[in-house]
Amino acid sequence: MRVVSQLSFFLVVFAISCTPVKKDSVKTISDSLWHAPDTASISNDLTRYGRKLIANTSFYLGPKGMVDSISNGMNCQNCHLDAGTRPYGNNFGSVASLYPKFRARSGGAESVEKRVNDCIQRSLNGKPLDSLSKEMRALVAYITWVGHEVPKGTKAKGSGLIEIKFLNRSADTLRGKKLYETQCRVCHQKNGQGMIASNEKSYVYPPLWGTHSFNTGAGLFRISNFAKYIRANMPQGATYDNPVLTEEESWDIAAYVVSMPRPKKEFKGDWPKIETKPFDHPFGPYADTLSEVTHKFGPWKNSK
Repeated sequence: MRVVSQLSFFLVVFAISCTPVKKDSVKTISDSLWHAPDTASISNDLTRYGRKLIANTSFYLGPKGMVDSISNGMNCQNCHLDAGTRPYGNNFGSVASLYPKFRARSGGAESVEKRVNDCIQRSLNGKPLDSLSKEMRALVAYITWVGHEVPKGTKAKGSGLIEIKFLNRSADTLRGKKLYETQCRVCHQKNGQGMIASNEKSYVYPPLWGTHSFNTGAGLFRISNFAKYIRANMPQGATYDNPVLTEEESWDIAAYVVSMPRPKKEFKGDWPKIETKPFDHPFGPYADTLSEVTHKFGPWKNSK
C-alpha cells in the first residue's frame, strides 16, 4: 500500500528553514554544547526504524525504494548530518522540546509530522507521507528521541545551524564557482550531480543542483541557511570548532550553488504575512522595495 498522504493538512529541511525565533521566546539550556544520546541505547524497534529512514531514506522511499517511491533519491541525513545528531549539523536536538510550535511560514501551529512532510516535499522534492503510516510514526519517534533529554521549552546549544555574520557586499557567485572547484567538486562533481552509491538507490554525496536535488521551496535554497551549513560542516572533515572555509567563502559558495538550476515548486500558502518573510527569501512579494536579487544575494546591511 502506498504511504503517500491523503490528508491535505499535512502538506509540507526540517529545522533549517524556519523563521528565526525571538531571543526571549525560548531559553537556551546552558552554555554547554548539546550532544545527542548514544543511538546504541535505542531500545524501541520503531525508533530504530526511524533512524534507518533518516540515514537511508532513499533505500526505503526513493525512486527505487523498498517501501515506496516518493522522493528524489537524497537521504534526510544529507542535510541532517549523522542522522540528525551532529552539533550545528542541522540536528534534531530541539525538536522534541520546541514542537508543536507556531511558524510564520505557514502562519499557524505545526506538529513534528507537518515538519517531516515539509522536508519531504521540499528538500526531497517528494510527496508527503500519511501521518498515520508506519514510516511517519517511526520518523517522529526517532526525531523526538534524539532530543528527549532537552527540557521542554528550551533550545539546546548546538541545535540547528551556527550563526555567521552578514557580508558587507553581495554574495558573489563567480567567487563561489571558483571555490566550488577547489573545495566541493571532488565529492559533488563538476556538474553538481553528486556521487551515486553502489546500490544505485541513494547518494554517497548528494546532488547540489539539477533534477535530483532539493527544490526552490527548501530551506537550503535560502542562502543564509546554506552558508551557515557550509561554514560548520563543509568540506568533509570540517566542524563548527575547526572550520575549513571562512564565513565569506561560505556565503559565496552558497550563492553559486543556489544560483544553479533545480526543480521549481511553488507553495502558495507560504508566508501569509509577507512582513514576516526572512531577509533572504528568494521570492516576492516583499514588504519593502528591494528586488528579488538583493533579497537573495544581498547586501543585507539594514536587514533584520
